[in-house]
Amino acid sequence: MPDRVAVIIEDDADIRNLLEAILAQAGFTTHAVSEGADGVAAVRDHQPILTTLDISLPGIDGFEVARQIRHFSDTYIIILSARTEEVDTLMGLDAGADDYLTKPFRPRELRARVEAMMRRRNLYAADGTVPGDRPAGEPGAPEETEPTGDGWLSHNGLRIHPEMRLCELDGSSVTLTRSEFDLLQAIMNGKRRVVSKDTLSLELRGDHSTGGYVSESDRRAVEVHLANVRRKLNDPVNAPRFIETVRGVGYRLATRQAQ
Repeated sequence: MPDRVAVIIEDDADIRNLLEAILAQAGFTTHAVSEGADGVAAVRDHQPILTTLDISLPGIDGFEVARQIRHFSDTYIIILSARTEEVDTLMGLDAGADDYLTKPFRPRELRARVEAMMRRRNLYAADGTVPGDRPAGEPGAPEETEPTGDGWLSHNGLRIHPEMRLCELDGSSVTLTRSEFDLLQAIMNGKRRVVSKDTLSLELRGDHSTGGYVSESDRRAVEVHLANVRRKLNDPVNAPRFIETVRGVGYRLATRQAQ
């Protein structure tokens, strides 16, 4: 199966054709459909690395499409919608989307976001650090996540395997989106050092090494993704077992608990 496969779920034929052209230029094999139910089936059949999704679709809307896709796929989902209200963005991210771009969009911006997502796939497997991190054992290094010797990182009963993209909690599998997994891994790699929302935003864009502008909507997206992670891990904000919020700064691992 080709590495770069994309599903386009868009009922406007002109936009659908534009998306096919943009993604083809980026090296994708594309499969385009115009209805939500057909989009869910296409993702199941073609197992794409990327899915673009409109909200206003015949039949089921894009929010429900995203929720259904998330039951069986970790494809990157970019919602492309004419809806510009913040609540729509938050609903899209909460439904399982990785990014939200309003129409009309600039092809160059979409291409840049897609390429950032592609860079993220192997980012943490190749370099398991966050910016400013120190090697283990260096003087002043913070408490580490517990290594297991077989590629897993462990903390308070939570385990993730960066290369296999697996997450387990107390021995049970936890399903995370790609963005949720990447954020959780960045925090676990940060150990007890605070990782700022700006740093996490740049990680999601694949700009961790070059920096860049971070908007308030970028920070809000990080908050929504991490709220979803907390819900899946049953990790309350006021008594965290895994992710501790440092108000006004960012996030870090909660204190290690006695086993």
